[in-house]
Amino acid sequence: MVTSKPSQKSEPLSAAWTDHSELASGWRIASFLPIFEWLPRYGRADIAGDLMAAAVVAIMLVPQSMAYAMLAGLPLQVGLYASILPLLLYALLGSSRVLAVGPVAMVSLITASVLAPLATAGAADYVNLALFLALLVGLLQVVMGIARLGFLVNFLSHPVISGFTSAAALVIGFGQAKHLLGIALDRPERPYQVFMELARGLSATNVVTLGLGAGSIGILLFFQFGLKDLLQRVGVAKPLAIAVAKSGPLVAVLVATLLVGIMELNKEANVKVVGEIPTGLPPLSWPTAAWDQLGTLFKAALVVVFVGYMESIAISQTLASRRRQKVDANQELIALGVANVGASFTGGYPVTGGFSRSVVNFEAGAKTPLASVGTATLVALTVAFLTPMFYYIPHAVLAAVIVVAVASLVDWRMPFRLWRSNKADAFALVVTFVAVFALGIEIGVLVGMGTSLGLFLWRTSRPHIAVVGRLGNSESFRNVQRREVTTHPAVLAIRVDESLYFANTKYLEDALLDKVAEHPAVEHLLLVGSGINYVDASAVETLRELIARLQDAGVAFHLADVKGPVLDQLHRAGLIGELGEDHVFLSTHEAMAALTNKPPTW
Repeated sequence: MVTSKPSQKSEPLSAAWTDHSELASGWRIASFLPIFEWLPRYGRADIAGDLMAAAVVAIMLVPQSMAYAMLAGLPLQVGLYASILPLLLYALLGSSRVLAVGPVAMVSLITASVLAPLATAGAADYVNLALFLALLVGLLQVVMGIARLGFLVNFLSHPVISGFTSAAALVIGFGQAKHLLGIALDRPERPYQVFMELARGLSATNVVTLGLGAGSIGILLFFQFGLKDLLQRVGVAKPLAIAVAKSGPLVAVLVATLLVGIMELNKEANVKVVGEIPTGLPPLSWPTAAWDQLGTLFKAALVVVFVGYMESIAISQTLASRRRQKVDANQELIALGVANVGASFTGGYPVTGGFSRSVVNFEAGAKTPLASVGTATLVALTVAFLTPMFYYIPHAVLAAVIVVAVASLVDWRMPFRLWRSNKADAFALVVTFVAVFALGIEIGVLVGMGTSLGLFLWRTSRPHIAVVGRLGNSESFRNVQRREVTTHPAVLAIRVDESLYFANTKYLEDALLDKVAEHPAVEHLLLVGSGINYVDASAVETLRELIARLQDAGVAFHLADVKGPVLDQLHRAGLIGELGEDHVFLSTHEAMAALTNKPPTW
């Protein structure tokens, strides 16, 4: 027998045990300011990854932010302004370690679509409304985060998101065709009308502009799909290969700008360039809006909140799971909200977490939000000193950046996969896709949400109901239509695979009574509740009526395998007391043994 000897020197109890009061206090602070969770643990090993990621993301963000501002109908510097303070604020408050915040294509498109009827694109009042939209978005996000309403984004189902994203990506892509072709087009009232506008303007295509745009797309595609593997094959380290491969937007912009500047293509070939961009850090701003504009802006802000937050939370949770980290959905709302408020007061427009930039930030080695601080610093230095170098940037190359960025968002395979697995979800995707094209972004999203909720109500209003029997000599009971099972003529065991609420209670009552009518020898109806997660007041009243009607028919009602929370609800409603505890069984097997007067080995 081996015995352990006590240590000669024992630590005091206070040293051996963790002081949970201090931990709780620290957790409360970190839950509101996540920077206090990771900053005290920041080490030298994190510095290299954060610096590399900051540089790589800044290289992407500068041309992207200008391109997305152009997509939103805003002066290019507005995109740069939106890439400074929002990044710093998110780094302070965000729970994700690697999310890269800034302008994104979808939010830019929504901004353009909602502001176009209210003001002239690029004008001072248009910019002011974009800033006010950012303020509304920020305030909504902060309020939702404080109220713990992050769950509301679940009302945007995956098929709706896929349909919206694919349609919006096509709208964005074809909307940039005018810049790639060098033609002037009127802004269509409906997204689908862009095809007619393009058809009318094709004859005026500027061949030089088209060449610049096509060449830029070629450079971007080569950097995106071929360069990294090529560099790794010749012995370049993976982190460096990733960094070089992600510099495609910068390289495309530099090449196109040098060609235009050296050959004076803006004069010789009428290539449209961005022109003079103000130098210096963003000025403080105080956006305003007229009362008659608030309704339109508020509806647009809701769409931006839902769409932007969905994109942000999806990528942040995906990347966090790779490092076994956590992302707080409600804290993310607060962080993004404060970032948007910051954007509105510093000349920016609505921002959110970008999918591609966040992935690049992660792959480039970002360890903490200090990478975003570094990115914001580099963008600020660019705005302060380098904007004169942007004069000759052609619109075509910025359009190419947008087209390549959104091309991957079109998922052609999703409708076919959904059609094979769930035709209702495929229908929701198609309806959303068509609505976005036919009616516009905001209405399209609302139609998609309404379709998704309508299909949910339709599905749950007709719950799956199965007569079950015993599987062999086991204690398991399965659907009689799917397995070879044993049933008892005096007991009808029925499993309901849905929560019971006002929309499906009538269907349930009729279905159970029909089943009883089909089995004249039945003396007992056993409702198996393993698939029921919730019952509401309407369901309780329906069960009371069902029990009474069964009693009139000489059939006793019983419950089995009911989940604890559901059983608690039935107790509080008084139904169990009325039914009798002896009519409630722990399992289906126990119920069948009792009701058939057979031992548990039945």
